[in-house]
Amino acid sequence: MDLVTLSRMQFAATTMFHFLFVPLTLGLTIIIAYMETRYVKTGDETYLEMTKFWAKLFLINFAVGVVTGITLEFQFGTNWSRYSAYVGDVFGSLLAIEATATFFLESTFIGVWIFGWKKLSKKAHAGVMWLVAIGSNLSAVWILIANAWMQSPVGFTIRNGRAEMVDFGAVISQPFAIYKILHTLSSALVLSSFFIMGISAYHLLKNRHTEFFTKSFRTGLGFGLIFSLVVFILGDMNGVLVAEKQPTKLAAMESLWETTDMAPSYLFTWPDPENERNAIEIGKIPGLLSFLVKHDFNAVVQGLKDFPKDERPPVLITSYAFRGMVGLGVIFILLTVFGWFKRKDLLENTLYLKIMLFAIPLPYLAIQCGWIVTEIGRQPWIVYGVLKTADSASPVAVSQVAVSLVAFILVYSVLGAAGFYLMFQKAKKGPDLVSE
Repeated sequence: MDLVTLSRMQFAATTMFHFLFVPLTLGLTIIIAYMETRYVKTGDETYLEMTKFWAKLFLINFAVGVVTGITLEFQFGTNWSRYSAYVGDVFGSLLAIEATATFFLESTFIGVWIFGWKKLSKKAHAGVMWLVAIGSNLSAVWILIANAWMQSPVGFTIRNGRAEMVDFGAVISQPFAIYKILHTLSSALVLSSFFIMGISAYHLLKNRHTEFFTKSFRTGLGFGLIFSLVVFILGDMNGVLVAEKQPTKLAAMESLWETTDMAPSYLFTWPDPENERNAIEIGKIPGLLSFLVKHDFNAVVQGLKDFPKDERPPVLITSYAFRGMVGLGVIFILLTVFGWFKRKDLLENTLYLKIMLFAIPLPYLAIQCGWIVTEIGRQPWIVYGVLKTADSASPVAVSQVAVSLVAFILVYSVLGAAGFYLMFQKAKKGPDLVSE
Protein backbone atom coordinates (compact mmCIF):
# COMPACT_ATOMS: atom_id res chain seq x y z
CA MET A 1 0.00 0.00 0.00
CA ASP A 2 1.39 3.42 -0.92
CA LEU A 3 2.34 6.24 1.45
CA VAL A 4 -0.57 8.57 0.66
CA THR A 5 -3.19 5.84 1.08
CA LEU A 6 -1.74 4.77 4.43
CA SER A 7 -1.57 8.40 5.62
CA ARG A 8 -5.18 8.95 4.57
CA MET A 9 -6.26 5.77 6.37
CA GLN A 10 -4.52 6.86 9.56
CA PHE A 11 -5.99 10.34 9.50
CA ALA A 12 -9.45 8.98 8.67
CA ALA A 13 -9.32 6.41 11.49
CA THR A 14 -8.17 8.89 14.12
CA THR A 15 -10.51 11.67 12.98
CA MET A 16 -13.60 9.47 12.85
CA PHE A 17 -12.77 7.97 16.23
CA HIS A 18 -12.20 11.41 17.77
CA PHE A 19 -15.52 12.57 16.37
CA LEU A 20 -17.34 9.86 18.29
CA PHE A 21 -16.77 12.03 21.37
CA VAL A 22 -16.79 15.62 20.09
CA PRO A 23 -20.52 15.97 19.21
CA LEU A 24 -21.65 14.66 22.60
CA THR A 25 -19.37 17.17 24.31
CA LEU A 26 -20.74 20.04 22.24
CA GLY A 27 -24.40 19.15 22.68
CA LEU A 28 -24.37 18.01 26.30
CA THR A 29 -22.72 21.21 27.53
CA ILE A 30 -25.68 23.23 26.21
CA ILE A 31 -28.33 20.83 27.49
CA ILE A 32 -26.69 20.55 30.92
CA ALA A 33 -26.44 24.33 31.12
CA TYR A 34 -30.15 24.50 30.30
CA MET A 35 -30.94 21.94 33.03
CA GLU A 36 -28.99 23.88 35.65
CA THR A 37 -30.64 27.11 34.57
CA ARG A 38 -34.04 25.44 35.03
CA TYR A 39 -32.97 24.48 38.55
CA VAL A 40 -31.97 28.06 39.35
CA LYS A 41 -35.24 29.47 38.00
CA THR A 42 -37.66 26.90 39.44
CA GLY A 43 -35.87 25.58 42.52
CA ASP A 44 -36.86 22.06 41.41
CA GLU A 45 -34.25 19.70 42.90
CA THR A 46 -34.86 17.17 40.13
CA TYR A 47 -33.21 19.53 37.65
CA LEU A 48 -30.20 19.81 39.96
CA GLU A 49 -29.91 16.03 40.10
CA MET A 50 -30.33 15.85 36.34
CA THR A 51 -27.51 18.36 35.93
CA LYS A 52 -25.15 16.32 38.11
CA PHE A 53 -26.02 12.95 36.56
CA TRP A 54 -25.66 13.96 32.92
CA ALA A 55 -22.53 15.97 33.78
CA LYS A 56 -20.81 12.78 34.97
CA LEU A 57 -21.35 11.20 31.57
CA PHE A 58 -20.23 14.41 29.89
CA LEU A 59 -16.96 14.54 31.84
CA ILE A 60 -16.04 10.95 30.94
CA ASN A 61 -16.78 11.68 27.29
CA PHE A 62 -14.88 15.00 27.43
CA ALA A 63 -11.74 13.38 28.87
CA VAL A 64 -11.51 10.79 26.09
CA GLY A 65 -12.25 13.42 23.46
CA VAL A 66 -9.44 15.69 24.67
CA VAL A 67 -6.86 12.89 24.59
CA THR A 68 -7.79 11.75 21.09
CA GLY A 69 -7.93 15.33 19.81
CA ILE A 70 -4.43 16.24 20.98
CA THR A 71 -2.79 13.32 19.19
CA LEU A 72 -4.86 14.01 16.08
CA GLU A 73 -3.41 17.50 15.59
CA PHE A 74 0.16 16.19 15.60
CA GLN A 75 -0.55 14.37 12.35
CA PHE A 76 -0.52 17.64 10.43
CA GLY A 77 3.21 17.76 11.15
CA THR A 78 4.04 14.06 11.05
CA ASN A 79 1.91 12.79 8.16
CA TRP A 80 0.99 15.94 6.25
CA SER A 81 4.01 18.21 6.53
CA ARG A 82 3.83 19.34 2.89
CA TYR A 83 0.23 20.38 3.44
CA SER A 84 1.20 22.23 6.63
CA ALA A 85 4.07 24.00 4.92
CA TYR A 86 1.90 25.07 1.99
CA VAL A 87 -1.20 26.33 3.82
CA GLY A 88 0.08 26.76 7.39
CA ASP A 89 -0.32 30.54 7.30
CA VAL A 90 -4.08 30.12 6.88
CA PHE A 91 -4.90 26.77 8.46
CA GLY A 92 -2.40 27.05 11.31
CA SER A 93 -3.62 30.46 12.44
CA LEU A 94 -7.18 29.19 12.83
CA LEU A 95 -6.08 26.16 14.87
CA ALA A 96 -3.88 28.42 16.98
CA ILE A 97 -6.89 30.54 17.94
CA GLU A 98 -8.80 27.40 18.85
CA ALA A 99 -6.02 26.04 21.04
CA THR A 100 -4.92 29.23 22.81
CA ALA A 101 -8.26 30.95 23.31
CA THR A 102 -11.42 28.86 23.15
CA PHE A 103 -10.06 25.49 24.32
CA PHE A 104 -8.31 27.28 27.19
CA LEU A 105 -11.60 28.99 28.10
CA GLU A 106 -13.48 25.70 28.01
CA SER A 107 -10.92 23.75 30.04
CA THR A 108 -10.51 26.46 32.68
CA PHE A 109 -14.21 26.87 33.35
CA ILE A 110 -14.80 23.11 33.48
CA GLY A 111 -12.48 23.07 36.49
CA VAL A 112 -14.28 26.03 38.05
CA TRP A 113 -17.64 24.32 37.49
CA ILE A 114 -16.54 20.96 38.95
CA PHE A 115 -15.05 22.43 42.13
CA GLY A 116 -17.36 25.41 42.50
CA TRP A 117 -20.57 23.77 43.71
CA LYS A 118 -20.20 24.99 47.31
CA LYS A 119 -18.11 28.06 46.55
CA LEU A 120 -20.31 29.87 44.01
CA SER A 121 -23.91 31.03 44.14
CA LYS A 122 -26.49 29.06 42.16
CA LYS A 123 -26.67 31.72 39.46
CA ALA A 124 -22.89 32.07 39.22
CA HIS A 125 -22.43 28.31 38.99
CA ALA A 126 -25.02 28.02 36.22
CA GLY A 127 -23.33 30.93 34.47
CA VAL A 128 -20.02 29.06 34.56
CA MET A 129 -21.68 26.08 32.86
CA TRP A 130 -22.87 28.38 30.10
CA LEU A 131 -19.27 29.58 29.70
CA VAL A 132 -18.18 25.95 29.39
CA ALA A 133 -20.82 25.45 26.68
CA ILE A 134 -19.77 28.62 24.87
CA GLY A 135 -16.09 27.70 25.09
CA SER A 136 -16.69 24.15 23.83
CA ASN A 137 -18.74 25.27 20.87
CA LEU A 138 -16.43 28.17 20.01
CA SER A 139 -13.56 25.70 20.00
CA ALA A 140 -15.45 23.67 17.42
CA VAL A 141 -16.25 26.82 15.46
CA TRP A 142 -12.59 27.57 14.70
CA ILE A 143 -11.89 24.00 13.64
CA LEU A 144 -14.96 24.06 11.39
CA ILE A 145 -13.85 27.36 9.85
CA ALA A 146 -10.49 25.76 9.07
CA ASN A 147 -12.22 22.79 7.46
CA ALA A 148 -14.59 25.08 5.54
CA TRP A 149 -11.56 26.87 4.12
CA MET A 150 -10.28 23.52 2.83
CA GLN A 151 -13.66 23.02 1.13
CA SER A 152 -13.87 26.54 -0.26
CA PRO A 153 -10.54 28.41 -0.03
CA VAL A 154 -10.97 32.20 0.11
CA GLY A 155 -9.09 35.20 1.47
CA PHE A 156 -5.61 34.03 0.47
CA THR A 157 -2.96 34.48 -2.18
CA ILE A 158 -0.11 32.28 -3.39
CA ARG A 159 3.18 33.95 -2.52
CA ASN A 160 6.65 32.43 -2.44
CA GLY A 161 5.21 29.02 -3.24
CA ARG A 162 2.73 28.88 -0.37
CA ALA A 163 -0.74 30.11 0.54
CA GLU A 164 -0.79 33.26 2.66
CA MET A 165 -3.84 34.82 4.26
CA VAL A 166 -4.79 38.27 2.98
CA ASP A 167 -8.40 38.59 4.19
CA PHE A 168 -9.16 37.09 7.61
CA GLY A 169 -12.72 38.41 7.47
CA ALA A 170 -13.46 36.53 4.25
CA VAL A 171 -12.12 33.29 5.74
CA ILE A 172 -14.32 33.40 8.85
CA SER A 173 -17.48 34.79 7.26
CA GLN A 174 -17.82 32.86 4.00
CA PRO A 175 -21.13 30.97 3.58
CA PHE A 176 -19.38 27.58 3.57
CA ALA A 177 -18.10 28.27 7.09
CA ILE A 178 -21.43 29.62 8.38
CA TYR A 179 -23.47 26.68 7.10
CA LYS A 180 -20.90 24.14 8.28
CA ILE A 181 -20.85 25.62 11.80
CA LEU A 182 -24.63 25.73 12.13
CA HIS A 183 -25.13 22.29 10.59
CA THR A 184 -22.47 20.57 12.71
CA LEU A 185 -23.44 22.17 16.02
CA SER A 186 -27.11 21.41 15.39
CA SER A 187 -26.20 17.80 14.59
CA ALA A 188 -24.33 17.61 17.89
CA LEU A 189 -27.48 18.68 19.72
CA VAL A 190 -29.50 16.00 17.91
CA LEU A 191 -26.96 13.35 18.92
CA SER A 192 -26.90 14.55 22.53
CA SER A 193 -30.68 14.63 22.75
CA PHE A 194 -30.95 11.06 21.46
CA PHE A 195 -28.25 10.03 23.93
CA ILE A 196 -30.32 11.48 26.78
CA MET A 197 -33.59 10.05 25.48
CA GLY A 198 -32.11 6.60 24.93
CA ILE A 199 -30.66 6.30 28.42
CA SER A 200 -33.84 7.74 29.92
CA ALA A 201 -35.89 5.22 27.95
CA TYR A 202 -33.82 2.38 29.43
CA HIS A 203 -34.68 3.43 32.99
CA LEU A 204 -38.31 4.21 32.18
CA LEU A 205 -38.72 0.71 30.73
CA LYS A 206 -37.47 -0.62 34.06
CA ASN A 207 -39.77 1.82 35.91
CA ARG A 208 -36.86 3.35 37.83
CA HIS A 209 -36.58 7.00 38.87
CA THR A 210 -39.58 7.79 36.68
CA GLU A 211 -39.89 11.50 37.53
CA PHE A 212 -36.18 12.06 36.96
CA PHE A 213 -36.00 10.24 33.63
CA THR A 214 -39.35 11.50 32.38
CA LYS A 215 -38.09 15.06 32.77
CA SER A 216 -34.76 14.08 31.23
CA PHE A 217 -36.50 12.42 28.28
CA ARG A 218 -38.77 15.41 27.69
CA THR A 219 -35.81 17.78 27.86
CA GLY A 220 -33.92 15.73 25.28
CA LEU A 221 -37.06 15.43 23.18
CA GLY A 222 -37.51 19.19 22.97
CA PHE A 223 -33.95 19.73 21.82
CA GLY A 224 -34.13 16.72 19.48
CA LEU A 225 -37.30 17.87 17.74
CA ILE A 226 -36.12 21.44 17.20
CA PHE A 227 -32.65 20.59 15.97
CA SER A 228 -33.66 17.60 13.83
CA LEU A 229 -35.73 20.09 11.84
CA VAL A 230 -32.92 22.67 11.88
CA VAL A 231 -30.40 20.10 10.59
CA PHE A 232 -32.74 19.11 7.77
CA ILE A 233 -33.30 22.72 6.68
CA LEU A 234 -29.58 23.55 6.89
CA GLY A 235 -28.77 20.42 4.92
CA ASP A 236 -30.97 21.64 2.09
CA MET A 237 -29.30 25.06 2.16
CA ASN A 238 -25.87 23.45 2.21
CA GLY A 239 -26.78 21.37 -0.84
CA VAL A 240 -27.36 24.57 -2.82
CA LEU A 241 -23.91 25.82 -1.81
CA VAL A 242 -22.22 22.52 -2.67
CA ALA A 243 -23.80 22.62 -6.13
CA GLU A 244 -22.23 26.04 -6.66
CA LYS A 245 -18.81 25.49 -5.07
CA GLN A 246 -18.18 21.75 -5.43
CA PRO A 247 -20.17 20.41 -8.40
CA THR A 248 -18.13 17.18 -8.54
CA LYS A 249 -19.11 16.38 -4.95
CA LEU A 250 -22.78 17.02 -5.68
CA ALA A 251 -22.68 14.81 -8.77
CA ALA A 252 -21.05 12.02 -6.74
CA MET A 253 -23.59 12.40 -3.93
CA GLU A 254 -26.43 11.93 -6.40
CA SER A 255 -24.66 9.49 -8.76
CA LEU A 256 -25.32 11.91 -11.63
CA TRP A 257 -23.15 11.12 -14.66
CA GLU A 258 -24.67 13.21 -17.44
CA THR A 259 -25.10 16.98 -17.35
CA THR A 260 -28.81 17.52 -17.80
CA ASP A 261 -31.72 19.81 -17.25
CA MET A 262 -34.60 18.57 -15.12
CA ALA A 263 -31.95 16.50 -13.30
CA PRO A 264 -33.63 13.64 -11.46
CA SER A 265 -33.13 12.16 -8.01
CA TYR A 266 -33.36 8.43 -7.39
CA LEU A 267 -34.44 6.55 -4.31
CA PHE A 268 -31.75 3.96 -5.03
CA THR A 269 -28.79 3.72 -7.40
CA TRP A 270 -25.77 1.50 -7.78
CA PRO A 271 -22.95 3.44 -9.44
CA ASP A 272 -20.72 1.79 -12.04
CA PRO A 273 -17.70 4.13 -12.30
CA GLU A 274 -15.87 1.90 -14.79
CA ASN A 275 -18.61 2.44 -17.39
CA GLU A 276 -19.56 5.93 -16.14
CA ARG A 277 -23.16 5.06 -15.46
CA ASN A 278 -25.49 3.65 -12.82
CA ALA A 279 -25.92 -0.10 -13.04
CA ILE A 280 -29.20 0.16 -11.11
CA GLU A 281 -31.62 3.10 -10.87
CA ILE A 282 -34.85 2.79 -8.87
CA GLY A 283 -37.44 5.41 -8.01
CA LYS A 284 -36.65 8.18 -10.48
CA ILE A 285 -38.16 11.57 -9.61
CA PRO A 286 -37.67 13.88 -12.64
CA GLY A 287 -36.48 17.42 -11.92
CA LEU A 288 -36.17 16.94 -8.16
CA LEU A 289 -32.38 17.37 -8.02
CA SER A 290 -32.59 20.51 -10.15
CA PHE A 291 -35.22 21.93 -7.83
CA LEU A 292 -33.33 21.06 -4.64
CA VAL A 293 -30.03 22.65 -5.66
CA LYS A 294 -31.18 25.39 -8.04
CA HIS A 295 -34.82 25.91 -6.92
CA ASP A 296 -35.86 25.39 -10.53
CA PHE A 297 -37.16 22.08 -11.88
CA ASN A 298 -35.70 22.88 -15.31
CA ALA A 299 -32.24 23.97 -14.14
CA VAL A 300 -29.11 22.32 -15.56
CA VAL A 301 -26.99 20.29 -13.13
CA GLN A 302 -23.48 19.19 -14.05
CA GLY A 303 -22.73 15.47 -14.20
CA LEU A 304 -19.49 13.64 -13.43
CA LYS A 305 -18.61 13.23 -17.11
CA ASP A 306 -18.01 16.98 -17.27
CA PHE A 307 -14.90 16.52 -15.12
CA PRO A 308 -11.64 14.60 -15.69
CA LYS A 309 -11.64 11.13 -14.17
CA ASP A 310 -8.72 11.97 -11.90
CA GLU A 311 -10.70 14.86 -10.39
CA ARG A 312 -13.80 12.86 -9.47
CA PRO A 313 -14.35 11.65 -5.90
CA PRO A 314 -15.13 7.99 -5.12
CA VAL A 315 -18.76 7.80 -6.19
CA LEU A 316 -20.06 4.71 -4.39
CA ILE A 317 -19.01 5.63 -0.84
CA THR A 318 -19.89 9.31 -1.29
CA SER A 319 -23.34 8.49 -2.65
CA TYR A 320 -24.21 5.95 0.03
CA ALA A 321 -22.89 8.05 2.87
CA PHE A 322 -25.05 10.91 1.61
CA ARG A 323 -28.15 8.73 1.33
CA GLY A 324 -27.53 7.28 4.77
CA MET A 325 -27.19 10.74 6.30
CA VAL A 326 -30.40 12.01 4.68
CA GLY A 327 -32.37 8.87 5.49
CA LEU A 328 -31.35 8.95 9.13
CA GLY A 329 -32.19 12.64 9.32
CA VAL A 330 -35.75 11.88 8.21
CA ILE A 331 -35.98 9.11 10.83
CA PHE A 332 -34.91 11.53 13.58
CA ILE A 333 -37.67 13.95 12.62
CA LEU A 334 -40.30 11.19 12.60
CA LEU A 335 -39.19 9.80 15.97
CA THR A 336 -39.14 13.17 17.70
CA VAL A 337 -42.45 14.32 16.20
CA PHE A 338 -44.09 11.09 17.37
CA GLY A 339 -42.48 11.47 20.79
CA TRP A 340 -43.72 15.03 21.12
CA PHE A 341 -47.33 13.88 20.84
CA LYS A 342 -46.70 11.02 23.30
CA ARG A 343 -44.60 13.01 25.79
CA LYS A 344 -47.30 13.04 28.48
CA ASP A 345 -47.72 9.26 28.60
CA LEU A 346 -44.25 7.90 27.90
CA LEU A 347 -44.56 5.00 30.33
CA GLU A 348 -47.50 3.60 28.36
CA ASN A 349 -45.57 3.66 25.07
CA THR A 350 -43.10 0.87 25.73
CA LEU A 351 -42.47 0.11 22.05
CA TYR A 352 -41.50 3.73 21.42
CA LEU A 353 -39.19 3.68 24.44
CA LYS A 354 -37.51 0.52 23.16
CA ILE A 355 -37.01 2.13 19.76
CA MET A 356 -35.43 5.20 21.36
CA LEU A 357 -33.13 3.02 23.45
CA PHE A 358 -31.81 1.22 20.38
CA ALA A 359 -31.72 4.50 18.41
CA ILE A 360 -28.78 5.84 20.47
CA PRO A 361 -26.16 4.81 17.84
CA LEU A 362 -28.07 6.25 14.88
CA PRO A 363 -27.03 9.93 15.26
CA TYR A 364 -23.41 8.78 15.63
CA LEU A 365 -23.77 6.93 12.33
CA ALA A 366 -25.44 9.93 10.67
CA ILE A 367 -22.65 12.28 11.72
CA GLN A 368 -19.97 9.88 10.51
CA CYS A 369 -21.80 9.66 7.17
CA GLY A 370 -21.82 13.45 7.01
CA TRP A 371 -18.07 13.65 7.47
CA ILE A 372 -17.50 10.93 4.89
CA VAL A 373 -19.48 12.98 2.38
CA THR A 374 -17.59 16.13 3.35
CA GLU A 375 -14.08 14.71 3.20
CA ILE A 376 -14.19 11.88 0.67
CA GLY A 377 -16.51 13.91 -1.56
CA ARG A 378 -13.78 16.58 -1.73
CA GLN A 379 -11.16 14.19 -3.10
CA PRO A 380 -8.73 14.25 -4.83
CA TRP A 381 -8.26 17.71 -3.31
CA ILE A 382 -7.09 18.37 0.22
CA VAL A 383 -7.72 22.08 -0.42
CA TYR A 384 -10.39 22.20 -3.10
CA GLY A 385 -9.00 23.38 -6.42
CA VAL A 386 -5.68 24.43 -4.86
CA LEU A 387 -3.74 21.45 -3.48
CA LYS A 388 -4.22 17.73 -4.08
CA THR A 389 -4.03 15.14 -1.32
CA ALA A 390 -1.37 13.20 -3.23
CA ASP A 391 0.95 16.21 -3.07
CA SER A 392 0.48 16.82 0.65
CA ALA A 393 1.84 13.79 2.49
CA SER A 394 5.10 13.87 4.43
CA PRO A 395 8.16 12.32 2.72
CA VAL A 396 8.53 9.50 5.25
CA ALA A 397 8.94 5.74 4.95
CA VAL A 398 5.82 3.67 4.28
CA SER A 399 6.81 1.37 7.14
CA GLN A 400 6.73 4.28 9.60
CA VAL A 401 3.16 5.18 8.68
CA ALA A 402 2.09 1.53 8.74
CA VAL A 403 3.47 1.04 12.24
CA SER A 404 1.94 4.27 13.55
CA LEU A 405 -1.42 3.35 11.96
CA VAL A 406 -1.49 0.03 13.83
CA ALA A 407 -0.36 1.76 17.03
CA PHE A 408 -3.07 4.42 16.76
CA ILE A 409 -5.76 1.81 16.17
CA LEU A 410 -4.66 -0.22 19.19
CA VAL A 411 -4.35 2.76 21.55
CA TYR A 412 -7.58 4.37 20.39
CA SER A 413 -9.42 1.04 20.71
CA VAL A 414 -8.34 0.79 24.34
CA LEU A 415 -9.28 4.41 25.02
CA GLY A 416 -12.64 4.01 23.30
CA ALA A 417 -13.44 0.77 25.09
CA ALA A 418 -12.58 2.33 28.45
CA GLY A 419 -14.55 5.51 27.77
CA PHE A 420 -17.69 3.80 26.52
CA TYR A 421 -17.51 1.18 29.29
CA LEU A 422 -17.36 3.87 31.97
CA MET A 423 -20.25 5.77 30.40
CA PHE A 424 -22.26 2.57 30.04
CA GLN A 425 -21.75 1.65 33.68
CA LYS A 426 -22.62 5.14 34.93
CA ALA A 427 -25.68 5.37 32.66
CA LYS A 428 -26.89 1.91 33.69
CA LYS A 429 -26.50 2.69 37.40
CA GLY A 430 -28.53 5.89 37.17
CA PRO A 431 -28.44 8.93 39.45
CA ASP A 432 -27.12 8.56 42.99
CA LEU A 433 -29.30 11.14 44.71
CA VAL A 434 -32.79 10.26 43.51
CA SER A 435 -34.99 8.19 45.77
CA GLU A 436 -37.01 5.33 44.32
